[in-house]
Amino acid sequence: MSLPLLLREPGRITRLTLEEWDDVIPQARSSGILSRLATLAQADKDYWELPEPPRRHMEADQLLAAKHRRDVLYELDRIYEVVGGVLGTIVLLKGAAYLAADLPASEGRTFNDIDILVPEDRLGAVESLLQLAGWRTGEIHPYDDTFYRRWMHQIPPLTHGGRRTTIDVHHSLVPRTARVGAVTAAHLMGRIRRLPDRPGFAVLAPEDMVLHSATHLFNEGEFGRGLRDLTDLDLLLSHFGNAGFWGFWPRLVHRAEGVGLTRPLFYALRYCARLLGTAVPIEVEESVSRFRPPWPILRAMDFAFARALAPDHKSCRDGWTEPALFALYVRSHYLRMPLHLLVPHLVRKATRREAYHSAEASA
Repeated sequence: MSLPLLLREPGRITRLTLEEWDDVIPQARSSGILSRLATLAQADKDYWELPEPPRRHMEADQLLAAKHRRDVLYELDRIYEVVGGVLGTIVLLKGAAYLAADLPASEGRTFNDIDILVPEDRLGAVESLLQLAGWRTGEIHPYDDTFYRRWMHQIPPLTHGGRRTTIDVHHSLVPRTARVGAVTAAHLMGRIRRLPDRPGFAVLAPEDMVLHSATHLFNEGEFGRGLRDLTDLDLLLSHFGNAGFWGFWPRLVHRAEGVGLTRPLFYALRYCARLLGTAVPIEVEESVSRFRPPWPILRAMDFAFARALAPDHKSCRDGWTEPALFALYVRSHYLRMPLHLLVPHLVRKATRREAYHSAEASA
């Protein structure tokens, strides 16, 4: 049974056989969407007719998600105590933003890092304050530290020594050297939405939130939880695209053009509609069609993303999965850096990796 099909047609969930559940439960867990699947199942009047084992798995994951939510909200208060004075307003990104703003995309979602956006001229002050409060970069190779600070869109991740929570401090949504996009904190701060229920915190404007999610999924080359990230986009688009956010769709397209993120938006709308049945207005589909790549590239992307956006589980892999993921990994690096920087970087990383394996073998 296809997990995207269950998300698209949740009425099928309560009709699954035990044999099908044997695949669906691990697929949903590895994708990080077991709690979301539980919420969809519980909306069906026949939920209590489900066999007990799958219900136990789903409800246990909901308990973990609820604890995660409490822990993150506690951690946000600790972060504000440390850097709220220097920032005034802390801008949250991705999972932490969905949760703090109580968006549908926060339902059952867990994540490893709390991402915040900081103006570049305040990076040093924010990092120093966090370090004084117990967040550290840990062991990091000097080359990697320099690489982060010189080329990337964030400083090295900071992990608290006691609570083990990790903060990613961003100053942009894309690396400095990225081939696409121009989205620094300066481009975003004037459009942020402050959270009335959480004073001192804000999230990106709806269009920027969608574009960040799309860019992270389709340009970064990380697909371990690609299906979860696609469901994030589906939930964001469905939420912001309703009547309560009048004018969202044209603003989204216009904003993508303004910041150079038209291709990630094209892929986001294409695969949300194809895999999850996201309702995209026909005029928007027609408008973003001009952002599509040439058809041979699009065919290749369809082939690769069909595998990358499947659950990260053996039952969903075929002989082309690993080559497709590798191709998207190479593509992500190509999008991240120009070749005159990328080639030396990859050679250096490969050399270090080979030296590490040789040292282990001789130990």
